[in-house]
Amino acid sequence: MTIFVDMDDVLADTYGKHIELYNKEHQQDLRMSQISSGEIWHNVPKVHQESIMQHALQPGFFRDLKPIKDSILVMEALYNRHEVYIATAATQFPNSLLEKSEWLDEHMPFITWQHRIMCGDKFILNGDVLIDDRSYNLEKFEGDTLLFNSPHNVEDTGYNRVATWEDIAKLLL
Repeated sequence: MTIFVDMDDVLADTYGKHIELYNKEHQQDLRMSQISSGEIWHNVPKVHQESIMQHALQPGFFRDLKPIKDSILVMEALYNRHEVYIATAATQFPNSLLEKSEWLDEHMPFITWQHRIMCGDKFILNGDVLIDDRSYNLEKFEGDTLLFNSPHNVEDTGYNRVATWEDIAKLLL
């Protein structure tokens, strides 16, 4: 089985990093538990929205992300059993290509460079499963799809959802 896995908000916690930076920059105490839907910038005062949208342009943003709970353990098990590729949009932000590669070297060194697809659109992927948090990446994928839960996709329908890496392990291992 060939499985493609997104990085941002699937393997690496970009949403949490945005909250952390927002709290630091604006002396706030926003918590993930306070957000029920939407992008992070939809959940803060309008005057702060632009600064949040600039986070991904800051050097180090993608390099310092925390891994999503259980993602490393389950990914290694999947990698040992299936053809697993990272498929991440790493060309949108200038620093993300190198930083995402370095992040994978640190947190998932078992995923070799040959199994890392740093791309833009994911509709070109051809495999059995795509795991992503963005429904627009799943729309044209011809295999099975798993939508990884995130506040920004709570209103998206028509996809099989997973909330945790334990859910993914139950389905694919």
